[in-house]
Amino acid sequence: MPTITAFESSPDRGKGQARDMRVRWALEEVGQPYDVRLLSFAAMKQPAHRALHPFGQIPTYEDGDLTLFESGAIVLHIAERHDGLLPKDANARARAIAWMFAALSTMEPPIVELTMAMLFERDRSWYAERLPSLQERVRIRLGELSRRVGKTDWLDGAFSAGDLMMVTVLRRLNTSGLLDEFRDIAAYVARAEARPAFRRAFEAQLAVFQAASRS
Repeated sequence: MPTITAFESSPDRGKGQARDMRVRWALEEVGQPYDVRLLSFAAMKQPAHRALHPFGQIPTYEDGDLTLFESGAIVLHIAERHDGLLPKDANARARAIAWMFAALSTMEPPIVELTMAMLFERDRSWYAERLPSLQERVRIRLGELSRRVGKTDWLDGAFSAGDLMMVTVLRRLNTSGLLDEFRDIAAYVARAEARPAFRRAFEAQLAVFQAASRS
């Protein structure tokens, strides 16, 4: 049974935006039981964890003699080993993997830059001037994505690992108000969040935060 790592006390306060959520969701979608090893921020920077993740982050994935880091690589490995997240047809499979890369390489960078600014730069003198340009970069990407998801339930046929990665990226915008401007994308995210596997993964991550809050 694989073991993944996650925050002992997640900075997202149980909102399901930490990157272990992607791995939890993938494992739930394919019906693979897993263990979770919780780490403090201090433990993440210690040699034992850096031996698993050279950048001292989460998540990691251990299964037998295989150790992986980077959430996209872990989700791709899970999808390749189990049915349910990648199509059988070779061309459709390649397209689903392309959407995984699009989520991480095209959509996520401007979204992370915006959300980090909203979290950590509000007290800076240049925040008000910089914010509109960050929002516009994200709007451009959302507009481009909207032309795709406005025509179909999922990115390319049935739900795939491409949708899983894309939705976990988009959910970082939940508090920004930008998703409200793109109803088709908001509906796309809502469809994914209604999946039973997503709910199980979300509740598992939320339970960790709630337990940490009580201790």
